[in-house]
Amino acid sequence: MTYLSRIRINPLRAQSRAMLASPRVMHAYVCAGIPATPDSERILWRLDVDNPHRPLLFVLTQSKPDWTHIVEAAGWPDADDEHFAIGDYTPLLARIAPGREFAFRLTASPVQNTNRPDKPTPAQAARIAAGDRRSFRLAHRTAGAQLGWLLYRTTRHGFDIPPARTDPAVPDLADDKAVPAPDVRLIARNRHEFSKGDRGKRITLHTATFEGRLRVTDTALLTDALLQGIGPSKAYGCGLLTLAPLPGGQ
Repeated sequence: MTYLSRIRINPLRAQSRAMLASPRVMHAYVCAGIPATPDSERILWRLDVDNPHRPLLFVLTQSKPDWTHIVEAAGWPDADDEHFAIGDYTPLLARIAPGREFAFRLTASPVQNTNRPDKPTPAQAARIAAGDRRSFRLAHRTAGAQLGWLLYRTTRHGFDIPPARTDPAVPDLADDKAVPAPDVRLIARNRHEFSKGDRGKRITLHTATFEGRLRVTDTALLTDALLQGIGPSKAYGCGLLTLAPLPGGQ
């Protein structure tokens, strides 16, 4: 079985500030919410900060979780109202069928693999000089490149992004014809830097949050993308694709 959880975070508490500042810390708290060992199942999570005063943590797990520890450390443990919600993911998966459209949100880490970075770091330059032929994984840092990264990968994940219903058409430089803009928006772009492990290795992570409308093209591929995530850095809050009904029941 698969479960999607939504957890309210109180950003004013000391421990919540540590969680919000470091994807590594947040990952540790997320993993502590399931009874199995963290490497026994795929866990996906995403932090939505549309309202910075009321961040929401979404987590997808295969086993039923318990988020009491997060509420006690970073929520409102003594307050009324719902602290977290856990829902069965099966009804959503059952609705996926070719041609059906959904609203979607995805926070991802758009990257590219290259053997010759334009501006290599000292460590990369040393590898190149030593004759190391392994490719480097580099982050896409511009909005255009990040959006292109997503659009290039939709087919392999079982969906496409239809043209926007209201946006004006944009010119296609290849054949000088107007092409409708895809119905997707880049609503957030962030750079995270945090320490990993006891030795304090610094990790830099560039993320992009996409929101828009998708159309199912392959049920099996999209189901796999929902359960396994999209792109790298899944342990650090990337890859969770969530779907919702379109406004007006479309």
